Amino acid sequence: MEKITGIKSIDFKIVAKGHGVVNWNGVTTLAGADNKNVNNHTMPKLRGYTNLSGKIKEETGYKYPKEARDVDFKKTPLYISQNCIRHHLFREQAFDLHYVESQKKECKEDNKIKLLASDTGLLRGYVIPSSQEKRISCLLLEDFVDQLGNGNFEQFGQSGTKDESSFYSKTTFGDTQYISYGSISIEQLQFISLDRKFERPAICGLDTSGEVKAKQEIMAYIKSLSPESSLVQATLHENYVRKGSIFEEGEVGILLNNVAISVLVEHMLDKLRNLVIRQAKSYMYVDSIEVDYNDSDKMMRVKRTEGHSEINSRASDNYATYFYAKD
Repeated sequence: MEKITGIKSIDFKIVAKGHGVVNWNGVTTLAGADNKNVNNHTMPKLRGYTNLSGKIKEETGYKYPKEARDVDFKKTPLYISQNCIRHHLFREQAFDLHYVESQKKECKEDNKIKLLASDTGLLRGYVIPSSQEKRISCLLLEDFVDQLGNGNFEQFGQSGTKDESSFYSKTTFGDTQYISYGSISIEQLQFISLDRKFERPAICGLDTSGEVKAKQEIMAYIKSLSPESSLVQATLHENYVRKGSIFEEGEVGILLNNVAISVLVEHMLDKLRNLVIRQAKSYMYVDSIEVDYNDSDKMMRVKRTEGHSEINSRASDNYATYFYAKD
């Protein structure tokens, strides 16, 4: 079996900075004064946090909640979920998926091709529930975890009323610094299936002209990201086979060449470098990103060898090819 060589993934470490909480977890039941439970305290997302104290009322098995100040921000650090990060990375297209099938029937095919030839289709991934057409995201992201632990308890009150319902509290944060890791998979990025055979069609049911149109739209979109890249190619074939398969059974699809992959990779890294989240009175921005063009079989080696010679900060090799066209 031919060994797959080349850059298999682009792994990265992100350092982000900010102030305050940008990703809340909602209202949490906690213990208040006179051992009465209160439901007016808002908590941010804290890794590993539980609002239960561990104390149990033996007669009933009731578990007592914690008090608001009973939290260790080093053991249960603030974090921003990867779902929140993804939403803001692709914020411009966050709601476009709702409208793919809302047009007239004859427009649905064009809508799906437009969806595929976009950041959502090529990078973020999607699922169309009614047809189960889908594009698996090439982007893996971990949660952004705070390193400083500058948490505070704040009590608030609404003016004009003086009953208990007018008081509420929040766990807030001062300055923050987050660390996260992620990866872009070349295998998932380079091949776009147009076949239901293996239950992973990005679009299915296209005739030959529809498949050609999808290829042309994808090429045009990638070229628009880097107009100087005249060598961008997306090749349509009726039988793309995954290297190493036993029966060489393939599927209709589109394969991106090395230049097209490079343009999309740099576009995704640029979106990460320029990520900013502003929520209410809080914010977060990416301060630095360390990139590893990983040509080894060691997933996320940037986690273990930061700053070491194993890390390739530039693409010194071609991207790995996982599929081939079989006539």
